[in-house]
Amino acid sequence: MCLIAGGIGEGLRERFARMILAGKHRGENSFGVWTDTGVLKSEDFSRVAEIPDGRVGLLQCRLAMTGSPGYTQPFYNDLVLVHNGEIYNHTHLRGYLEGKGASFETDVDSEVILRLIEHLLGEGLRVGEAVRKVMLMLEGDYAVAFSDGERIYLFRDPVGIRPLYYSPRGFFASEKKVLWAIGEEAIPVEPGELVVISRQGVERKRVFTLTELKGTALTQKGAKRALLSVLEHAVRVRTGKKTGVLFSGGLDSSLIALLASRHSNVVLYAAGAEGSPDLEWARRASELLGLPLREYVFDLDDVREAVSRVVFAIEEPNAMNLAIGIPLYFATRLAGEEGCRLLLSGQGADELFGGYAKYLKNPALMESDLLEMGEKNLARDDKIAMLNSVEGRVPFLDLAVVSVALRTPAGAKIENGVRKAVLRKAAVELGLPKEIAEREKKAAQYGSHAQKLLEKLAKMENLTLSGYAQKAFREVFKRE
Repeated sequence: MCLIAGGIGEGLRERFARMILAGKHRGENSFGVWTDTGVLKSEDFSRVAEIPDGRVGLLQCRLAMTGSPGYTQPFYNDLVLVHNGEIYNHTHLRGYLEGKGASFETDVDSEVILRLIEHLLGEGLRVGEAVRKVMLMLEGDYAVAFSDGERIYLFRDPVGIRPLYYSPRGFFASEKKVLWAIGEEAIPVEPGELVVISRQGVERKRVFTLTELKGTALTQKGAKRALLSVLEHAVRVRTGKKTGVLFSGGLDSSLIALLASRHSNVVLYAAGAEGSPDLEWARRASELLGLPLREYVFDLDDVREAVSRVVFAIEEPNAMNLAIGIPLYFATRLAGEEGCRLLLSGQGADELFGGYAKYLKNPALMESDLLEMGEKNLARDDKIAMLNSVEGRVPFLDLAVVSVALRTPAGAKIENGVRKAVLRKAAVELGLPKEIAEREKKAAQYGSHAQKLLEKLAKMENLTLSGYAQKAFREVFKRE
């Protein structure tokens, strides 16, 4: 995981230095900068002043999760590339590309993306066609920028798991605040979109959308069978030697924890106020699963102190995201302090399998919510986790799982008023205790009591919760 940023313009050195300082919390191991006049890579951030000046450039601040610990992007050859995220099938793709004559300098997964793009362009594909094929071939979550020395190309995975923003004046970064630091506007790169930055301006083109994964509809029995297969794989490839799970004791996080425990040493991380449903259920579920639970019990003072940090992460005056972000902040902070830098979460299961009450009346909302998850939910979670140097991974949003969900009949998802019915049945078959599989869970902001405590803080200042969030945003960013 890391910060990626860059842009096109005159005198990049000063702006790149400010961007690195504003975003290095995303990657404190090292930084690297490529411009059209030179390259600098260093583990010493005091060398930021030595950045080569230029008119086109890419940069990265690295939090090493895979590959050689000392290797820093950008990768460069005929093209230059920086990447934020993880490619889970990079070993397979490396073998494929080596069979086509490609050679590699490192074992870092990001290099596979560069060599794959080079290979596809060498076969005569146009950039948009190559990027689309890359999205179909990569298994993972990613935000990518690459340059041919004249233009910069930006794209994210089709779900939008990793954030990426650009400005109309030709700069880009993993977080809004990095662009704000140089006085630039921040516009999200949409999932499955290709954004091209040149001296003439910015062009946008959709090259892939999740709805293309629908394919042939499955039967109810076929949907459960397919889900059993793809979900186990999606969890397995996202585990490490030690794997944390963002845990609430509900169906989604418990199923992820159960599957991960078959491939990794799993530790559960939960956060909530004492007496909150999520904390009590997390304790009960950890006993049923036989997995260790680490918990952070927060109170009013903890929440008061955390507000500015969470607002800094989410970069918006949104009361709901602030309330959801509080337990996520404490859980990821606890994991980071314990050296667990990899956390799986159950994010996406509700949108895929009909978890929200609103889907009872309008199942079609599932698809629109899925397509909007990137900026609404996933960017928030990524930025909060990265504030604590923790990488969040979301097995339910593996493209194979998404494809199965999109092909699953609505009647299998919501059956006789029971939401996520097919997922509950699959979970029991996979070994999840029925007591957990059948639990109806509250939203995180309510289940953790974070919203209740925030409302108390707001009332103490004679503000609504929305007004309190807006005030905190203005104080943190000095923006209206």
